[in-house]
Amino acid sequence: MNLVSPVLAPEKMVVPTAREHSTPSVAKSWLKAIELTARIEASPTRLLADIVGDYAELAPDRAAILSERETFTYGGLASRINRYARWALENGVDVGDTVCLLMPSRPEYLAAWLGITRVGGVVALINTQLVGASLAHCIDVARARHVIVAADLADVFRCASADLDSAPRVWIHGSGDESCIGRLVDRQDGSRLSASEKRHVTIEHCALLIFTSGTTGMPKAARVSHRRVLNWGSWFAGLVNATSDDRMFNCLPIHHSVGGVVATGCMLVTGGSVVLAEKFSAGRFWDDIVRWNCTLFQYIGELCRYLLKAAPSLNENQHRLRLCCGNGLQRQVWEEFQARFAIPRILEFYAATEGNFSLYNVEGKPGAIGRIPSFLTRRFPAAIIRFDANAGVPLRTAEGFCVACEQGEPGEAIGRIGVADDAGGRFEGYTDPVETERKILRNVFAQGDAWFRTGDLMMRDEQGFFYFVDRVGDTFRWKGENVAASEVASAITSCAGVVDASVYGVTVPGIEGRAGMAALVVGDHFDLTGLHRHLQTRLPAYARPLFIRIRSALDTTETFKQKKQGLISEGFDPRAIADPLYFADAARGTYVSLDAGLHARIANGAIRF
Repeated sequence: MNLVSPVLAPEKMVVPTAREHSTPSVAKSWLKAIELTARIEASPTRLLADIVGDYAELAPDRAAILSERETFTYGGLASRINRYARWALENGVDVGDTVCLLMPSRPEYLAAWLGITRVGGVVALINTQLVGASLAHCIDVARARHVIVAADLADVFRCASADLDSAPRVWIHGSGDESCIGRLVDRQDGSRLSASEKRHVTIEHCALLIFTSGTTGMPKAARVSHRRVLNWGSWFAGLVNATSDDRMFNCLPIHHSVGGVVATGCMLVTGGSVVLAEKFSAGRFWDDIVRWNCTLFQYIGELCRYLLKAAPSLNENQHRLRLCCGNGLQRQVWEEFQARFAIPRILEFYAATEGNFSLYNVEGKPGAIGRIPSFLTRRFPAAIIRFDANAGVPLRTAEGFCVACEQGEPGEAIGRIGVADDAGGRFEGYTDPVETERKILRNVFAQGDAWFRTGDLMMRDEQGFFYFVDRVGDTFRWKGENVAASEVASAITSCAGVVDASVYGVTVPGIEGRAGMAALVVGDHFDLTGLHRHLQTRLPAYARPLFIRIRSALDTTETFKQKKQGLISEGFDPRAIADPLYFADAARGTYVSLDAGLHARIANGAIRF
């Protein structure tokens, strides 16, 4: 998720015109976001931990972070931050040294990284679902000197330690013995740090390493500076009009940028409160919203669709929510979700952790992922360029330059990388310089320019709103046409009896391109013939899946991104797949069982497409 916001000095602020915004609330949101982010550059040594400290002095008893495990007031959070900072100083954590954090979502987690980063340490937020070589890879990539591990994850870490190339010092949290880091932190002084203790840490310094979800290949560690931490929190605080009276419900993974920085940061920069749930539960969601008296919640990916699929809850309309904010809310779900659950306002956005531009749908236009208003386009130049789905690269002219898409034409979205002193267009990259370079597209519209590749296909309408089409790689070509997997999946999930769907392209021997295939999770009232008829009325012939695979569940990341690489590599061979497989039989108007005999006829070209 790109979560970079503009940093405008006060003298450079441009007031949005009434012509651009139809309601005062929209203009107010943009102006508040600009105002909050403008303060960051004016105080380059003021970090998020310092903001928490200021609120601790103003309102020490106000709730800051709440959970089933523990609750911190602002006074308590500031004290805990200071204790972790002094623990880091005592144990030789120098500016730039990395400490890995392997803990579940809880207030203590935030106190730890805020404290360690306050004195210059870099905290790597490690996915608690990782095991073995993947977990070891992340720790090695972070070049960690220390690792803080929750006691209930200690066995997981020990199993992964055999794959480590490095030898970081390990600290167990919550073990109960005297060597537990929690007890060592307890013994530190919780008062505000003195000037000599703070070290010279500015917004330029790296604060966090946040890992990509690893939907393809091993996770990559994206660098996140203190500037970006503050930008994310301040920008979203402005756009949601956050106040100290707000309470955000956050059930997203805290080791990711949205759950760990955006949802929490936008409350902490304004003196509001955050409720942390360790994991998402569709069955308990509305009860928790009401019980914790939340005014906001953060969503991501398929969370909203899961809530729509859930049984009705007595509390689903009894809340005091005024807004939900997130990304990945599909057009087909938006209006039904908003109406059923009585959500006054939805703020959809587009973002990538390592990216250098963001899109915000402040106007609440269903289906759009946002736009860049005219008064910010100079600071955040974005473009959509033509993309060759077959070759998997942007198209270029004979002169070697890329071609901008027309309105309504899908292509890859890119954001221009600014010069060194332009905070708005920065791309901080990964710990691996090779991976960093792969995300940069050079000589795009002029010799020597550089742009960040989002890896996402989008299109833009006449009003400047962007719409997500697909991930680069998820779009495949069949019968000379580009097929957007996300569009096909949306059509399939609107069919009765379909619970979930993952769409991808598979190779067919002797045939150019990739044929459509869908892995489905189905429930009551699902019917293969009904699905075939349903798709005939919603998709062109070339986009309808030729192959169907029925599964008990789909593999996803914690942020509900589907893992497709395994499905793609397995293809449609019934000899290698235990799941039921089906093939589209146009003559019969249904999907028929795909057995070894039918597979052989397809593979040897006996069946024409």
